[in-house]
Amino acid sequence: MDNVNFAVLGCGGIGRRTLEVSKDMDHLTPVAACDRNGVAVDHDVLESRRDSSGSSGTRSVSDGGLDVDELLAATEGNIASDGGTTAASGSGADSDGVKQTGENAGVAASVQADPTEEPIAEIVEASDDIDAVLIALPNFEHDFIPRVADRFADAGYEGVLVDVLKRSRVIDMLDDRTDEFEQQGITFVCGAGATPGFLTGAAAIAAQSFVEVHEVEIWWGVGLKSGYEDNRGTVREDIAHLPEYDIDDAREMSDAEIEAVIDEYDGVIEFEDMEHADDVLLERAGICDAEDVTVGGILDVTSDEKPTTTTVRVTGTTFDGETGTNTFELDDATSMAANVNGPALGYLKAGVRRNRAGEYGVFGPADLMPGF
Repeated sequence: MDNVNFAVLGCGGIGRRTLEVSKDMDHLTPVAACDRNGVAVDHDVLESRRDSSGSSGTRSVSDGGLDVDELLAATEGNIASDGGTTAASGSGADSDGVKQTGENAGVAASVQADPTEEPIAEIVEASDDIDAVLIALPNFEHDFIPRVADRFADAGYEGVLVDVLKRSRVIDMLDDRTDEFEQQGITFVCGAGATPGFLTGAAAIAAQSFVEVHEVEIWWGVGLKSGYEDNRGTVREDIAHLPEYDIDDAREMSDAEIEAVIDEYDGVIEFEDMEHADDVLLERAGICDAEDVTVGGILDVTSDEKPTTTTVRVTGTTFDGETGTNTFELDDATSMAANVNGPALGYLKAGVRRNRAGEYGVFGPADLMPGF
């Protein structure tokens, strides 16, 4: 396929790893990235792409793009403790909770970047010549990701938006925007990480043996030896899935309170019946009812080894009346970063193909196969 240039909103754990993984993927060029305090945009590549765009709307392969190694070094240890809401509102001068190797905070420490109080607005302003935008911001407000999408739509963006959101109720908010996305020329790929995402797609494939699906069980294991300090957004979002907490609690809790919860579980937390969007995404794809999908797992912040094997089990009845269970496992050697960011970029590529073919609206990970 023609070269795809893309931007990353958020340079915490997921955003940084997305940039790192993209180095090993063909035809992908990162041209913009931001966090709450800074924005880096390769205007030279965008201008050359604009000059080389043909009437077909596809763009030719370009060299260049952001210096990923330099950007990663500048944002080493970057964390987002406010759930990204500061960046969304554009009032991102507060650098508390961010640590990095440069003098300034986060992306602003990069020689490629400029400090800004309006990081998302600056990416939106440059988005005319950006093929796809990956939203790697924690969503501690249910309408946060949809509001980010609104900003691109309101600015007349025509292209692909990809998120790795988790919560089921957000999908309906995006579906409510389908008409606007279709009119604008936006292809939105939602829930494009591991769960939902990679494992949702695996469940959709495993379901093909059956004429009726009775149950989908997704069970994940994640080891994060670097702990809460370097994975604040991910761990904080997961805390919100514990029975005694909700998303509002997780957003308002201090870092010390989050760490106290982790200590209460001795660093190994088991989750059951999580509100992950795999359920509604499988239902909207016609695989099964949302109530027949369960998601759970174990998070271990004391070890990089997975505390349990990530598994998808799909149980159903075949056309000839047999009941069986298809099982899909991820090797324990594959990390959370590999299983989130690889699929996210694969779904980004698939979204660009759909967009260039004139297919707009909202797509889930069971609606399309990730590209490679």
